[in-house]
Amino acid sequence: MSAPVITARPLTAAAFAPFGDVLEVSGAPDKVINQGWCDRFHDRARMDFGPGGRAGISIFKSRPRVLPYTCDLLERHPEGSQAFIPMSEAPWLVIVAPDDDGVPGAPLAFLPAPGQGVNILRNTWHGVLTPLAEPGLFAVIDRIGDTPNLQECILETPFAVTS
Repeated sequence: MSAPVITARPLTAAAFAPFGDVLEVSGAPDKVINQGWCDRFHDRARMDFGPGGRAGISIFKSRPRVLPYTCDLLERHPEGSQAFIPMSEAPWLVIVAPDDDGVPGAPLAFLPAPGQGVNILRNTWHGVLTPLAEPGLFAVIDRIGDTPNLQECILETPFAVTS
């Protein structure tokens, strides 16, 4: 039996809202700073690090994948949100799924535009970091703490993502 196929769509704030925040420059700036040289788009993500944790910034370097991409693993972080901010304008893929009684529900896939990042809400099922080209560099802001913050679900039926 072949894997089910989903089509990745452009990343928009409205479509992604149930799973997290799109990190991008949109709308009017909240404030102009630095003697008028810089527009500040303030507080764009619902960061959540749970009790006993703190925000940390890590750098991830991931090898690129290709489309169609077969996804067989989803994960979530029960103790905190996780933001992915690309450090280049190379294409990448975001996969998310609603929770279905403790396991991932029907997945969705998004193709961020150059300059877009995401903040994935606490306890949201998502795919692994999936750059589609080099260099695969991302700044990741997530929870640092002593309690477990990773649940993985190996999918019995993998699915394929196309563009």
